Amino acid sequence: MLRANELKKGDIVEINGVPHIVKTFDAKSPSSRNATTLYKVRLNNLKTGQKLDESFKGEDLLKEVDCAKATVQFSYMDGDSYVFMNTDDYSQYLLNSDDLEDEKNYLTEGLGGITAVILDDQILTIELPTNVDLEVVDTVPGSNATSGGRTKPAVLSTGYQIQVPEFVEPHEKVKVSTITGKFLSRA
Repeated sequence: MLRANELKKGDIVEINGVPHIVKTFDAKSPSSRNATTLYKVRLNNLKTGQKLDESFKGEDLLKEVDCAKATVQFSYMDGDSYVFMNTDDYSQYLLNSDDLEDEKNYLTEGLGGITAVILDDQILTIELPTNVDLEVVDTVPGSNATSGGRTKPAVLSTGYQIQVPEFVEPHEKVKVSTITGKFLSRA
């Protein structure tokens, strides 16, 4: 059993007998002295994909679903499905495009270090590495300034748009945080 205050993004819990994955997690502190902290959680039903918003108290217990985890590599797109290959036994898993939200912004062919959450030989979701290297495909020419903190928009090879420092040019590789979605450094 897992307490609500121990939840984190990517955890899989059972609600009404159905596995749900935690997508977002937010603690709301009360203004009253003896009121209890509420945890607002957005979950996705892993069978239907339907979103569910719930509020829990910190001491509420949730049943954790026991899922296998495997290290996978993103191989290629097959229509609307993303194909992942298990790096241990080379088996392949398909994950529908609708099941990936922000993760699509960081997936490039051959990307490794991905952890797949698997239940009944089906991939439920993926956990990305904390940062990835992506190529800048389009940005306005900038100055050669190295300080000042000025940024400009840049479109990455996955179609994702971020703010980068002015000195970053097209066709450069940049390191991007998969947690915040922000530029970290040149790759």
